[in-house]
Amino acid sequence: MVAPHTQDRTQSVQNGMRRGASHDSRDYCSSRSSTGTRVGRLTHAWRNICITLRSPAKSVAMNITITEVHPADIPQTVDFVMRARAEIFPLLDAITVPPDLAGFEQVYLSGKDGKFLIARCDERIIAAVGYLPYDHRFAQLDYTGRRTVEIVRLYVTPEFRGDGLASQLCQALWAHAAAGAIEVLYLHTHPFLPGAIRFWEKQGFAVTDVESDPLWNTTHMERVL
Repeated sequence: MVAPHTQDRTQSVQNGMRRGASHDSRDYCSSRSSTGTRVGRLTHAWRNICITLRSPAKSVAMNITITEVHPADIPQTVDFVMRARAEIFPLLDAITVPPDLAGFEQVYLSGKDGKFLIARCDERIIAAVGYLPYDHRFAQLDYTGRRTVEIVRLYVTPEFRGDGLASQLCQALWAHAAAGAIEVLYLHTHPFLPGAIRFWEKQGFAVTDVESDPLWNTTHMERVL
């Protein structure tokens, strides 16, 4: 699974290792399987996707709308992401807003190759995911000449996990990327995040490199569109 941000993940794991064990990553939404989910309705509207997730476990139907973030949504979206970040990585600074969120409109709305989606249930934000331009910070990865974005900030509220929402949200994001002529979707994750690698493989990603550092074992993945 994708960690919310490289710095977020690094600080969290370092702190967790110092404590002996980190429970942060077990709360991360993408570690949950979506098997058994029945999608009752899927309709496409202008920039919106309306879905009904029927959960065998919960025996209820959940009407959810997936949309792009618009300027009026930014405060609520940033608040949602910051609260989710604090839940998943409680040892991080919960006050300082990371650069991509502080400059949300410039990065995800008006910036080239940026996009951010949210899912709402009864007007409440329950999930989020985005992408921003890949910054070529890993020397072993060569995306020169290819429009590449990095998948970030995937969160699902606990009560909506395990019913396929993360997969639906990702599929909507991939559609935006394809429409925007993005060529490669990039992300990196780690084996200590339960179910992460398998989740992304189910989303069509393939492992391209695994770093040998025994602490991180950073696993780089990509999906070519």
